[in-house]
Amino acid sequence: MLVIVAPGQGAQTPGFLAPWLEVDGVADRLHWWSAVAGLDLVHYGTEADAEAIKDTAVAQPLLVAAGLTAALTLFPEPQQLGRVGAVAGHSVGEITTAAFSGVLSAESAMAFVRQRGLAMAGAAAEIATGMCAVLGGEPDEVAKKIAEHGLTAANNNGGGQIVAAGTLEQLAAFKEDGPAKSRIVSLSVAGAFHTEHMAPGVERLARIAPGVPVAAPATAYLSNADGQVLDSGEQVLARLVSQVSNPVRWDLCMETLERLGATCVIEVPPAGTLTNLLKRNLKGVATLALKTPADLDRARELIAEHATPEGVVV
Repeated sequence: MLVIVAPGQGAQTPGFLAPWLEVDGVADRLHWWSAVAGLDLVHYGTEADAEAIKDTAVAQPLLVAAGLTAALTLFPEPQQLGRVGAVAGHSVGEITTAAFSGVLSAESAMAFVRQRGLAMAGAAAEIATGMCAVLGGEPDEVAKKIAEHGLTAANNNGGGQIVAAGTLEQLAAFKEDGPAKSRIVSLSVAGAFHTEHMAPGVERLARIAPGVPVAAPATAYLSNADGQVLDSGEQVLARLVSQVSNPVRWDLCMETLERLGATCVIEVPPAGTLTNLLKRNLKGVATLALKTPADLDRARELIAEHATPEGVVV
């Protein structure tokens, strides 16, 4: 069973899109999506520095465009989606997989993610907030300490990796009084994503969501809210809106992938983050971080080995 996954914000690095522009059709597609999003994706993916692409309003459309263009390079025809057993995205990566699985058109995805990035950047500007990774420690004690300091466990990435989020004052106190046997690492993000601090972003997206055309996903679509498989386009869109202020349960997504019988996972660019988590948590499952077009041949080999054969209905 083949699974396609898409990473979230923070995976991007300067120039990571440059090699993909050598693939036939990619530059044309990115120029069109740039027009849709009102953002020069080619510039930000090839020439902009780390500070420029850290901007939430830039990073999110860039991530979706990169992941979707690579996924469509592997599966250019809609009927080929039947070969993919499931899709899962981390945070903004959920929009990538919503477009790839046919819930959203590419154009709707780019318009929606641009508004998501702007909405979350605006919400982050209202109060000084941030996030930190908690590595190790006893799960119960980690959860207790996060709650004691008024923080939210914004991401549970599995394998003892929790991301806590809240005000900068709360985070500073948490670092001084963190859980035993853990390491706390500050994250370079603009705000406390996937917490109550993102409520203004939810309100902005909720206003535009009713006008977004959707379709049922063509393959199993996993939700960050609880790791469950969604089969309704309307349900996927509603989750995309509410997830902005809800915790990301990537741990539950991985549990679902294991339960579904995943045998191979390909992570679309900028790949690596989710691949590392999957290697630690899903033993025996083949993985590939699809970083550049040089990885396409290996990806096609894995597809031939693990995907549902064309013409076979499952």
